[in-house]
Amino acid sequence: MAVSITSSHTVIPSHTTPNDTVLLSESEQINAHNHALTIYIYRPNHNRNFKNIVDTIRHSLSKILVHYYPLAGRLHITRGGRWELECNAKGVNLLEAQSTKALDEYGDFEPNDTITELIPKVDYSEPLENLPLLFVQLTKFTCGGFCVGIAISNVLVDGISGTLFIDAWAKVARGGTLEDCEMPLLNRTVLRSETNFNMASSPCFDHPEFKPLPLVLGNTDAMVELEKETTLAILKLTKDMVEKLRKKANEFMEDDNQSLGKRGRRAYSRYESIGAHIWRCACKARFGDHNQPTVVYIVAGTRNRLKPPLPSNYFGNATHPTLTPTSFSGDIVSKPLSYGAQKIREAIEVLTDEYLRSAFDFIGSQKNVGWLRPSLNNEGIVEAPFLGNPNLNIWSWMSNMPMYGPDFGWGKPVYMGPGAVKGDGKAFIMPGPLDDGSLSIAIRLQTSHMEVFKEYFYKDI
Repeated sequence: MAVSITSSHTVIPSHTTPNDTVLLSESEQINAHNHALTIYIYRPNHNRNFKNIVDTIRHSLSKILVHYYPLAGRLHITRGGRWELECNAKGVNLLEAQSTKALDEYGDFEPNDTITELIPKVDYSEPLENLPLLFVQLTKFTCGGFCVGIAISNVLVDGISGTLFIDAWAKVARGGTLEDCEMPLLNRTVLRSETNFNMASSPCFDHPEFKPLPLVLGNTDAMVELEKETTLAILKLTKDMVEKLRKKANEFMEDDNQSLGKRGRRAYSRYESIGAHIWRCACKARFGDHNQPTVVYIVAGTRNRLKPPLPSNYFGNATHPTLTPTSFSGDIVSKPLSYGAQKIREAIEVLTDEYLRSAFDFIGSQKNVGWLRPSLNNEGIVEAPFLGNPNLNIWSWMSNMPMYGPDFGWGKPVYMGPGAVKGDGKAFIMPGPLDDGSLSIAIRLQTSHMEVFKEYFYKDI
């Protein structure tokens, strides 16, 4: 272990905050109680020693928690297996740590086992009432650089809310004051269902996102695949490679539009094009049977899909899972790249206001919502539903999540990225470090599939 914890603090809001209990929205009820992991890497700042940096982080965190006081609370489960948030100001966990390595010895900060030492370790065997919703770890490198590692509740926070919180925290750390427009909107009634489990309610749509995913042909469950060894890879795409994939995905778009009875559709996006490429390469690496059913599982933002859209300062988890239509791996491999891109587009476009309201009503009508929620092991890894072979779970960090803030008073970080990529089939599409239009793909696959996947990933561009 290159990193050792030297000190631990509980940070509470600097002023009295509301003491109440909040039933979370339907959008939040279906989330597991694990944490999203992110690291921010800063080069040495010779104008500040590490103690000064820790003090700045600690005091500003205490101040910002006055406005973001739900993060200082605790989750518990109430009737029907529903999440409630106790706003009790129990506080968040701040760790100080020391690494035996210099910043440059960590290379590109790929989210591997070495990098996990830079993020707070969360023990999910702890009772919920003891589990903070926010952990922060400050790790000093031997060169004087340091890392801010963050673990923040997946139930309570999505990517946009996390960015809002961290940007506001950084502004306070620099000595600033939040404007009225920067104050978080904490009212969750905008995402509450109009039904509840005491009322009969039928959703207006079928909701495949709550149904079992395809299994490897011949298997009756996912346990065999879940137990297989996995490997992480970080694959780089230059700006030219990205454009080649977009051009390739859009070559046959007119044919797709005609077959769907649609004309004049917008070109496939970077996410749709690259996602289809990842899907195709994974199918090639994984399957011998072209009749193998497969889907891409996507967690999409809903803020601008609702009518009216959520206010930009809404603080909560406003995401919803969606699936591509089930496809055969043989079709994903043999048909033009636009075929997979269209399937990904269909998964995203289904998330209309009407569809989401139907989903909220479906969730709200359940006598117990626990079955809708992913199950975790003690390390916070989702064990069910299993999103790996024969399927994929592809995340985009390309928009709405600025990659190279925040500035706490000692400059912008030189790197920001996921602290971990856990589970077979999980992939992140992220901006490259040079802000030059390049992208980085962090993907975890079964070890037996990875080398073949990497070969196709570049050969098929």
